Amino acid sequence: MFAVTPRLLLRPGWPEDAPALNQAINDKAIISNLARAPWPYAMSDAHKFLSLPNEASGPRWLIFQRQGGAPMLVGCIGIDRMESGDVELGYWIGRDHWGRGFATEAGGAVLQNARSLGHQKLVASHFIDNPVSGSVLRKLGFQPTGQTVPRFSLGRDGLVDAVEYVCMLGTKTRTDHAESLAA
Repeated sequence: MFAVTPRLLLRPGWPEDAPALNQAINDKAIISNLARAPWPYAMSDAHKFLSLPNEASGPRWLIFQRQGGAPMLVGCIGIDRMESGDVELGYWIGRDHWGRGFATEAGGAVLQNARSLGHQKLVASHFIDNPVSGSVLRKLGFQPTGQTVPRFSLGRDGLVDAVEYVCMLGTKTRTDHAESLAA
């Protein structure tokens, strides 16, 4: 499954993406905001991530900027079924691309895909010391649940308080401008 937005291409990761993935994510400022990525992030971690099965109901995409020359890897986004049964949105954007609206643009495409896959609700969270991610989630139509819970961060090797959000997919969000393409 692919998605195209005005500035981005979202596509599954391929083994040959490992060097670009490792270069884009290998930043402690990024890893410390993620639950499942280790620090330091080795090339073997990139290969392991890219070899994970990509489930039809829980796809993951690499985010490529597609303007201004050859596509450039700027981040990753996806939805995964949690142990609780909820479907969670997760993402990261490389530091050189922060503040350009890529997370919101990619998130809009993912919400549209989640609707087409039949998901009724998505959940998300951000660590309490990453309020910018909360801004992105609210722009996408996520609402805070009022819950802050401890969540393990592999990169921090410990529990970190995380603010929880929910998005009901029966209603349109402000960012539903992405065109989704099935592959």
